[in-house]
Amino acid sequence: MKKWLSTAVMMVGIISMLAACGNGNNTNATKESNGAKPATETAVAENKEITVYTALEDDQIQAYLESYKTAYPDVKVNIVRDSTGIITAKLLAEKDNPVADVVWGTAATSLLVLDQNGMLEGYSPKGVEKVLPEFKDNKEPAHWVGIDAWETAFAVNTVELEKKGVAVPKSYADLIKPEYKGMIVMPNPASSGTGFLTVSGLLQLMGEEEAWKYMDKLNENMASYTHSGSKPAKLAGTGEYPIGISFGYRSIQEKQKGAPLEVVFPTEGSGWDVEANALMKKENIKPEAKAFLDWAISAEPMKKYNENYAIISIKNESAAIPEGYTADPVSQLIKNDLNKAAETREATLAEWTKRYDAKSEPKE
Repeated sequence: MKKWLSTAVMMVGIISMLAACGNGNNTNATKESNGAKPATETAVAENKEITVYTALEDDQIQAYLESYKTAYPDVKVNIVRDSTGIITAKLLAEKDNPVADVVWGTAATSLLVLDQNGMLEGYSPKGVEKVLPEFKDNKEPAHWVGIDAWETAFAVNTVELEKKGVAVPKSYADLIKPEYKGMIVMPNPASSGTGFLTVSGLLQLMGEEEAWKYMDKLNENMASYTHSGSKPAKLAGTGEYPIGISFGYRSIQEKQKGAPLEVVFPTEGSGWDVEANALMKKENIKPEAKAFLDWAISAEPMKKYNENYAIISIKNESAAIPEGYTADPVSQLIKNDLNKAAETREATLAEWTKRYDAKSEPKE
């Protein structure tokens, strides 16, 4: 069921996992003209600027961009960061007048939706041949290229559950038991990539009919749906709600900060997605945008991705498994058709919203 990747892929050292997602950290070192340069040359220098849309986690972006700023000190990078659903909606709304030059670290299923709308420009960055086939577009030139993968995990507050006299849930099946009523929060899939990969994962794991029946029962136990994939883990960490359906990285981070959490990867397997990059189709495509995509799969950022995720997209015999993940993270992943998830995304979100959106928290 879940051990779908080949043994060869598993021996790679683990390709770090699908998500959530965010960017920050602008690079603004464009030199000002001293008056001696022709106006045209000055204009070109001042135009070394790109806009990057991302759903990478806020606390990751600074570290990721360090090597870029060293390599390209004269390029200003304008980061626009939000959750996956919000970034996807923003990109689609800007279809006829795109603002972003590059999309970085955003769900492959979202990029596939953009591609279905003719919004991506094919570009195979330098080093793309090193990216494993499961983590990149199969067209040439590639329309999207993955960097890592992230997966569903439960953040469970053991102190709060002990007070209530209930056991730590280990599976999706456990979550619908009556003793967990009102204790669970999870992300809204229309807002959050983690929410979407979880819902999509259930549909692919159980089949549509059984998955919707399961989610009806899960909804009975649900306290609230958040608009962030990270928030359920944070709420579980504080004890406000003992169980947060979130993703591995954020759940592990909250535990490492001292929260009394057990990070649970469901026994049935985890839904997952690929954090991926793409070049936006625009009338004027900047060379700096392509250079950014080259950098984004180069050795230095890959090392940084691997500090946070157990599965990265480039074969690396020395790749580490960050603390908190299972010994064999690849085997935790369910069989997942990303193209199918993208094709059915709109219908899935419409059905989910009709059934469960009444329990969503207000949007900020």
